Formats: sequence, structure tokens, C-alpha cells
Amino acid sequence: MEYNVKSFTKLLWRENELHNLVSRKTTPEDLERHIDDSLRLLDFVDLTSGTRLVDIGSGAGFPGLILAMARPEVEVTLVESDAKKSQFLNLVREELGLTRVSVVCRRVEELGRDPQWRESFDYCTSRAVAAINIMLEYGLPLIKTDGRLLLWKGRNYPDEMEKAQNALLTLGGVLEDIFHYTLMEELDRVIIALRKTCSTPDKYPRRVGVPSKRPL
Repeated sequence: MEYNVKSFTKLLWRENELHNLVSRKTTPEDLERHIDDSLRLLDFVDLTSGTRLVDIGSGAGFPGLILAMARPEVEVTLVESDAKKSQFLNLVREELGLTRVSVVCRRVEELGRDPQWRESFDYCTSRAVAAINIMLEYGLPLIKTDGRLLLWKGRNYPDEMEKAQNALLTLGGVLEDIFHYTLMEELDRVIIALRKTCSTPDKYPRRVGVPSKRPL
């Protein structure tokens, strides 16, 4: 894992000069925190061999690519609609020999309606993409019944959870756990675990752009 992380960061700094994958203001210390934040999931969830995980909005690789490096026995699908970021994820996958990683350059709403992907994953992860009510419509259609949607959030999560109650009811999800941890300040971060209780109604997710414009 340590060797892979060093290789990953070297590739990220190099490609960031060309494609702006992360903010140009990002420092090595910031990058270490992004990696640490991604890995915190493993303190709470045991990703076992054969598990299928989909990561929404993978960007420069947080958390999905980092988790794939830490658990190479897990089948990881990285969903990133930005072509340049997807190219970077594929570059890392090839350079580091991550044979159980695949990269999909499509909008997540399209994947959620595609029989090839719909309700085929055990876990769905996402970090810093959208509010919880929006993420429920993105993520729940992709996971199996009893699968988990795992969302990285900050201290404002109670307000987001309150606004997500209708989406939970409509899409068939329930709050299972909230994992608290410290990244920079005391208990400043959480990972919210939401369990899928039943099959997602066929009309969800709605067409591209609608979940974010008209959240449930």
C-alpha cells in the first residue's frame, strides 16, 4: 500500500500540472489528509474479498481509488463523468496494476438505469459530491437490497439528514450508522452508512441533471 500511495501521489502531481485534477493550492499535507480521510472507512467497514464497490464522482481518486489500493482484492468501479479525470484514473489503474479496478466515464444517472449496473454492487461510496438527498438518488439504484451507501460528510450532516427523509422513504433506504472521527479538529468528520431496504422504484434515478435540480 505504501509503495502504491507514493506512486499515486507522484502521478497526481505530474498530471495536475496539465489537467488541474485538484486545486493548484493543494499542498502535500492537504493530499495526505485526503488520503487519510479516504482510508478512515476501513476503521469501520470490513471490505472483504469479492465485494463489489462503486465510487461516485471519483475525481482524482478520493475515496474510491485509495480504497482500491488498500484493498486490492475488492472489485472497485470508479464513476467519473469528467473525461480528463477519468483518463487520470485509468492511467493510475494501468501504472499500478490495479486489475480489479474499472473506470466508467458516464453520468451516474445513466448507470443507475442501465441493467448492466443497476442493483449490482454491495457498497457505494462518495466523498464531497452532493447533498445526502441527491446522493441517495444517485447511489441507492446501484446497490443491491441490504447494500450500503457510504457518504463522507462534515459537521453539517444533521441538517442534510433532516432534508433527506423524503428521499429515504421514496427510494427505500434507512440510516444504519454514523461513524465519527477526527481529521483536523475534534470529531470534525463523519461517514454516514445508509442501508438499502428494498428494490429501488423503476423511475429512479430520474434523467440526467434532474436529481440535483429537483431533489426528492
